[in-house]
Amino acid sequence: MELSDAARAYLDAHAVGHLATADADATPHVIPLCYARIGDVLYFVADDKPKRRGPRALKRLANIRQNPHVALVVDDYDPDWRRLAYLLIHLDAAVVEDDAEYANGLSALRQRYAQYRSMPLQRESHPMVRMTPRRWHLWKSAP
Repeated sequence: MELSDAARAYLDAHAVGHLATADADATPHVIPLCYARIGDVLYFVADDKPKRRGPRALKRLANIRQNPHVALVVDDYDPDWRRLAYLLIHLDAAVVEDDAEYANGLSALRQRYAQYRSMPLQRESHPMVRMTPRRWHLWKSAP
């Protein structure tokens, strides 16, 4: 499904979303997430930030292997509720296996987040996930 120009602009204007995954038993797992957009496809990488079990063993990756249906919410909260807004996207997720696609996704992530520029990220040790939109909803309390 294609995103609207407004949805693309909303994603580009925000640095963090919250990714919801679920395992085979439908147990939910929600985490904050850095992402990059190429066209209507979103990417994230299991990076070198401190993790208990290493990038390849992340719960979000295990869940995606069991159940590729995920959701991402990017939102604006403000005490003035006239400024509330969110974008909710339901996506199909898959681990990137192609070297060229991995390189393109990593380039987009590095352009967006300076922290990734100094990390030696590679497909073999730092999985990347492609998320393709199935449906989405952009809501703003004020036009």
